[in-house]
Amino acid sequence: MTVHPSLQPVIDAWTHSIEAINELVKPLAESDWNRATECPGWSVRDVVSHVIGVECEMLGEPRPIHTLPRDLYHVTDEFTRYIEVQVDVRRCHTALEMTAELDYTILRRCRQLRNETRSPRATVRWPLGSGSEQTLERALTVRAFDVWVHEQDLRRALGMPGNLDSPAAVVARDFLLRALPRVVAKDAGAWPGSTVVFDVGGPLEFMRTVRVDAQGKATIDGSISLGPTVTFATDWETYARLACGRVRPEAVADRIKAGGDAELAAAVLGNFSVTP
Repeated sequence: MTVHPSLQPVIDAWTHSIEAINELVKPLAESDWNRATECPGWSVRDVVSHVIGVECEMLGEPRPIHTLPRDLYHVTDEFTRYIEVQVDVRRCHTALEMTAELDYTILRRCRQLRNETRSPRATVRWPLGSGSEQTLERALTVRAFDVWVHEQDLRRALGMPGNLDSPAAVVARDFLLRALPRVVAKDAGAWPGSTVVFDVGGPLEFMRTVRVDAQGKATIDGSISLGPTVTFATDWETYARLACGRVRPEAVADRIKAGGDAELAAAVLGNFSVTP
């Protein structure tokens, strides 16, 4: 048996993005590993440590036994404490130690994924949550999404833009779009009969309309809406940064054009972040 055909595209997307991270950080000077990223409290080293840590857990490795310092302001709940352990345990690692571990982790994960024969619906342990499970397809999709998002965190911190239209970027776009109906109808409280249009340009262009029906349930499609309640126009990078909680809307107001009902537009933007 070989990898299920429906899993291969997302595995390829993950591979492309994690290898891009490897290429980005391998030549970095020691000081560059301390550059701040848009992830609160995390440096370049910390982002790479997080990627390594999650992939090690996907390999089935035990979590490190480690006590976190009490002064990490960005650690605010059980989830952030959980993910911080893999980060903090590597804060004393040198650039050479980091790149060596990343190399070895990628090698082992690629081998594991090449030998993957399970069904996409098979359940697997999900490392980012105590005792939780996901389908294999969902787990691999989330990994491709997460690694691409962190690749972009690193690119912005290092001033090396790229891969905004990569295979993993497409996975990330679709992942984020699935959350839009909930953002509009539930989180922003859009009323029945309203429509919200998102016109996104840049390397990955798309237009989507979220429609709220008479029962308050929202759906999303690619058709054009006549006379929408709210319209948003922005670029793909800004959309992703907002949806992933990297920036607040007011910080990128010059890159967002909003039209229509101002109150609903503000509510949508205020609830746009969909990642923990």
